[in-house]
Amino acid sequence: MCLEVCWVTPVYLDNSATTCVCREAADKAYEMMTLCYGNPSSLHTMGFQAEQEMTAARRAIGSLLGCPEECLFFTSGGTEANNLAVFGSAAAHARAGRHVVTTAVEHSSVTAACDALEKQGYTITRLRPDADGTLSAQAIVDACREDTVLVAVMAVNNETGARFPLEQAAEEIRRRSPHAHIHCDAVQAAGKIPIHVGRWGIDSLSASAHKLHGPKGCGVLYLRKGARVLPRQMGGKQERGLRGGTEAVPLIAAFGAAVQMLPSIPQQLALYDGLRQRLLDHFSADPRVVWHLPTGGVPYIIHLSVPGYRSETMLHFLAEKGIYVSSGSACAKGAKSPVLEAMGLPKEEIDSALRVSLCRDTKPADIDAFAEALQEGLENLVRR
Repeated sequence: MCLEVCWVTPVYLDNSATTCVCREAADKAYEMMTLCYGNPSSLHTMGFQAEQEMTAARRAIGSLLGCPEECLFFTSGGTEANNLAVFGSAAAHARAGRHVVTTAVEHSSVTAACDALEKQGYTITRLRPDADGTLSAQAIVDACREDTVLVAVMAVNNETGARFPLEQAAEEIRRRSPHAHIHCDAVQAAGKIPIHVGRWGIDSLSASAHKLHGPKGCGVLYLRKGARVLPRQMGGKQERGLRGGTEAVPLIAAFGAAVQMLPSIPQQLALYDGLRQRLLDHFSADPRVVWHLPTGGVPYIIHLSVPGYRSETMLHFLAEKGIYVSSGSACAKGAKSPVLEAMGLPKEEIDSALRVSLCRDTKPADIDAFAEALQEGLENLVRR
């Protein structure tokens, strides 16, 4: 059993790590595994039906991202999509230059890929955000050179919720770096803020199903028509030769179903704004809580510190009460956050950081329960 008997209703506020799969997505995955289980590359009727389900999902996701369905390529998740964009574009443009612009606060799937390119002889410019976690479009542009072949900047930071305006920099990047491939990790943005990749003027963008109430193990890479990316794996002509291997049709179809069930962006943002303000109001007069709220940041990721109380200790205290938050990126596996270090935060704030992340199902009562439990922890746990 995944969970033992729990005597309290869980309050789940770690939605930037993953979300609960919605019923419609789960039902669609089950249908595809038990009824419509043909191989989409097969030429018979069952194969055609599976392929049609993939096409419907591709169309739904294309509508979400503002792009034609033929510009989308399914992957195993956001990490693979980011790797494919980083390594694939660098390989495709190797003759044009060996300079890459990224940030010091990217998801590890981009950071590690850029580290690997650096070992291959590429020069990597890693932009550090300001003290509040923000990064201007001009800073991105200023880092670009004539020999820049890749600009990889996320849309929303997964720890602080800072919004990085890559789309505002894209046009000037084209002027300064005509050979640059512009990639955006939108895993924490897709489905929650307005995205229109055509208007943004970027070359590629990644998204992940399990951040949007879909299943784990499925992601998507948008690739602008004409943008060059070399494949990273061989062995089949699936996904138009860019990503070989039989597609995970149940996960893909469930991804599409989850996207179709998302509330409108204005509805979501109104909900998140209200919930965030509710949490802030709980601690408006409590100096023990330090907020890290970037200017212009998204309202569904709320970052705070409680100096003197280690993150791990507070997380365990909250979990015992059935309240689930995180200390940062789930991919960090508890390691000290490079994002907060890059921001130059004091050590005591880094060591006591907590991330509260919301979803469409978060209720005001969830916020109240977290606030009450955190206050109890501040009163009863031993300061260090």
